[in-house]
Amino acid sequence: MKPLFLKNFTLEQLEAWVLSLGEKPFRARQLYRHLYTRNVSDWSQCTDISRDFRERLEAEAALDALAVARVDEAGDGTRKYLFRLHDGNFIESVLIPDPPRCTLCISSQVGCALGCKFCLTGTMGLKRNLETAEIVDQVCHALRDPKLGDKVNSLVLMGMGEPLANYDQVLRALGILTDPDGLMFSHRRVTLSTAGLVPQMRRLGTDSAVNLAISIHAPNDALRDELMPVNRTYPLGELMRTCREYPLQARKRITFEYILLDGVNDGPREAKELVKLLKGVRAKINLIAFNPHPGSIYRTPSPEKILAFQDVLRNANLTAIIRKSRGGEIGAACGQLATRQ
Repeated sequence: MKPLFLKNFTLEQLEAWVLSLGEKPFRARQLYRHLYTRNVSDWSQCTDISRDFRERLEAEAALDALAVARVDEAGDGTRKYLFRLHDGNFIESVLIPDPPRCTLCISSQVGCALGCKFCLTGTMGLKRNLETAEIVDQVCHALRDPKLGDKVNSLVLMGMGEPLANYDQVLRALGILTDPDGLMFSHRRVTLSTAGLVPQMRRLGTDSAVNLAISIHAPNDALRDELMPVNRTYPLGELMRTCREYPLQARKRITFEYILLDGVNDGPREAKELVKLLKGVRAKINLIAFNPHPGSIYRTPSPEKILAFQDVLRNANLTAIIRKSRGGEIGAACGQLATRQ
């Protein structure tokens, strides 16, 4: 039988569950504090709760929704977690050190259905959506990491899966992650990345204040159709119109992620097309050199080509940052997550 994961509950739902057990309503807030503010790893740590109630919790509810199966560490300090789920599936998360702080990249699905041609995760197909508890618990486990947990200050939903294809569970997880009584991350330190699911983007703009990132990777429909099949459903014209209308808070911009593929999308013509495409959008661009993986037909551009692409964007007064790839040697870099054990 599937376990009962308390981290699937909002505070209000947790209160209703506690009442159904015949307990006082304030017990729910106690539990919520233990789950998130204290981030306990065992019910025995909840010493302000009676032993009888702790024993009932032990018997009826699961504290954690996933378990650490393995942790790999790269020479640059990047740590990749392989998590085992209750049904035997696996997901990966990546903790990226950027001293003095760290960013945690978390997953929203087991696999991915979008099939982007340059992404290893897409070769898995979609196995299932993650539950709220499984999303949140990736953060809880990383915060317990004895080496880097106390330095985690930023979260990015850029791991396995398309977050907006799992909208309801992701939105509930975002609520817990940014709740001042939950895991207490500022919405300015949480970023959700999407390949461009337009209807869900429109909902997100009113439902959450977290940062938005768009995996763009091509400046025209013909090339993006080839690289990212989702573009055939939501082409660039519709996607960019949604970006221009997106309700951004003061000083916020939409991040556009652009993986550079040698001889495919990394030339001066594509750079100029990208400048034109982003006109009228409060944007910044993260340029990411392709991270090779077995079986891929794509290659990494030379440093000179990457710099030349960046120069075109900067000369058009766009903010363009070349992101250093981290964790490639352990399959933890962008586009490399695939839970191969």
